[in-house]
Amino acid sequence: MVALQRAGPERTETLQGGISQHISSFCPTESKGLMEQESHPTAEDFGETSAIVGHALMKLQDVVAVAVLRARQTLLQGFTVLSFVLLLLCVAAFLYGSFYYSYMPMATFSTPVHYYYRTDCDSPTSFPCSYPVANVSLLRNKKHVLTFGQVYRIYLQLEMPDSPTNQQVGMFMTKTTCFSQDGGQVAASTRSASQLQKASSSRVGMLRYRSDLLKTLGTLLFLPVFLSGAAEQKQVVEMELFSEYVDDPYSPSVTALIEIMSSKVQIYSSHLYVHAHFTGIRYLLFYFPILSAFVGVFTNFIFLSFLFILSYMRQLWKVGQNPEQVTANRYQPEMMGNTNQLQEEEDAELLGPLQNPGLGGEDPHLPLFKSSELHNGNIAEQSEITDSEVSNEEE
Repeated sequence: MVALQRAGPERTETLQGGISQHISSFCPTESKGLMEQESHPTAEDFGETSAIVGHALMKLQDVVAVAVLRARQTLLQGFTVLSFVLLLLCVAAFLYGSFYYSYMPMATFSTPVHYYYRTDCDSPTSFPCSYPVANVSLLRNKKHVLTFGQVYRIYLQLEMPDSPTNQQVGMFMTKTTCFSQDGGQVAASTRSASQLQKASSSRVGMLRYRSDLLKTLGTLLFLPVFLSGAAEQKQVVEMELFSEYVDDPYSPSVTALIEIMSSKVQIYSSHLYVHAHFTGIRYLLFYFPILSAFVGVFTNFIFLSFLFILSYMRQLWKVGQNPEQVTANRYQPEMMGNTNQLQEEEDAELLGPLQNPGLGGEDPHLPLFKSSELHNGNIAEQSEITDSEVSNEEE
């Protein structure tokens, strides 16, 4: 051994290798078994490996399940929030549309005017009976066209032929009278053509003058158009009847009587136009519809969201109350009834041996103060008996 230690580590390894070879030469079967055991893993190794892999798979499955659950919850929450937002937007848009429909009046209204001549006069040659008259309805779908408190501009448009007869008529008058449902006169307007032209910066309310030479040149220039029927020799005259007409809310106008104060005037067609003159909020709603709609819907959405958040917080505050307190407050009468019943049963048990069997008709459940008096009496009697026994023993 001393020699081996002196030979060094290399000599020791060489000797150990030789010894192992010598042993393997004598026991080849055992050496092969050891080598096979070292080279091939056992069932325990396979079990440990499978357990590790199974544990890892279980962890991975748990992680995936948690991730899927969180994703599902997030998706559900997002869908719920989106649904509520869309619902609030729809309600806000509906509220704005209802407000716009009820608050905004009709901007324009036009209707054709059909004239007729009166025949109810005594003399057919009477001058007033030959005036052209027209009744115009101020209703559309059985609803009033004019809104209360709204300012309107009402004017009459006449298409008149450029004929010598109309040139000879010159200026003429137009009278308009509005009537309510009961037939009462609401308003009347009598305007001359000269007054209209002054208001609209025109000279007269009549056909514009053109010289014979100008008429001839215009006819020659537009002769193909006139011959084809695409154009006519006519002029359009506009007569303002009411510049700032406000309907009476107590007797709204339903019809308008238009009368042209000339028996010789020639008219192709006539139309009555009603235009609303908007101011304030109605002006913004009509001339800036997109911006007004955006502001209105956004304001309604903010208001509805605020109400919804307040309601939700109130529900959370109710749920956050102490359930024991709520239960105690809810079932307090029942608990008091049960306590009284138990107290009565205890009193009955205490008074059971002391009751007189001959008193069968009396209530066995005596009041509490009576039971206490009987109990005190029994205690006093027992104390007297004890004192008498003690005195007898002393004697």
